[in-house]
Amino acid sequence: MPRMLDVSDDVRAEIGDAEADRLLAGENAPGTYDCTSCRTPGDSEQERTSTVLFIGDETAVLAFAHSTCLPSQVVQVSEEQLQGAVRSITGDGGAPAAAPAPAPAPAAHAIPGQAVPEQFVPEQAVLGVTSGLVLIAGELHPALVVEPTGPIARPGSTGGFDEFLTLLVEQGFTPTAQVGEVPPVLHGWSVLLAMGQLHAVLQPGTVGAGQVAWWQAHQPLHVTDSWRAAANKTNSVLVFAAPAGTIGRQPREDLLRGALDKAAANGLLVGAAMPLAGT
Repeated sequence: MPRMLDVSDDVRAEIGDAEADRLLAGENAPGTYDCTSCRTPGDSEQERTSTVLFIGDETAVLAFAHSTCLPSQVVQVSEEQLQGAVRSITGDGGAPAAAPAPAPAPAAHAIPGQAVPEQFVPEQAVLGVTSGLVLIAGELHPALVVEPTGPIARPGSTGGFDEFLTLLVEQGFTPTAQVGEVPPVLHGWSVLLAMGQLHAVLQPGTVGAGQVAWWQAHQPLHVTDSWRAAANKTNSVLVFAAPAGTIGRQPREDLLRGALDKAAANGLLVGAAMPLAGT
């Protein structure tokens, strides 16, 4: 029986037309599945279902999700993450009906530039990400605060200038003079939340390609129930970014807000609102 599957052009390009057609015809697609985003049961014979292809260095796993949770897409993950996901799902090494997305972490790769040369920093900078709720106009908004562990230089640059904010503005982020207003939506970007955990910040790929990870985590990044509830309510996440050493690791949300306000007042903060992908 044909399935109510959504197979994006990116997924079709990876798995091939023949395999995509077999999936749509119901030959290789499961009827019921556990959604890779919300982990609740789904039925591809009764409801719109997205195909989500997780690709590692040597392995690829095709997962399924409610179309209301995730769009059909290709997600790049590390081979270690993918193998761990397969082991956690199958237990006996069988093929999974659905696989989780990459596990998140406070610090990750995919920097929109390159680390400043070694004479300026001792090791390559990575992005640190902190989640928290930000009160704007009486409403709580889920937010992510991105701060590198060191200066970020423009690719190919040999100088010691930190161009992290400049690079982000070039990609569509907006300079934030105050945190009392919701920043504009950055179209083509999204925040991937799956299984109640933060997985990645996705940006547009090259022309004709789907989204790719701008920030992708290595270990599970827990978000609170209140953060997740606020994200599901607004269906968007505010992403703020500041240069290394501006925000720091704040143990409480009031201290985080104070650091954001200070960075904004000093002209060291950019922001964007991004659609929420997943639940």
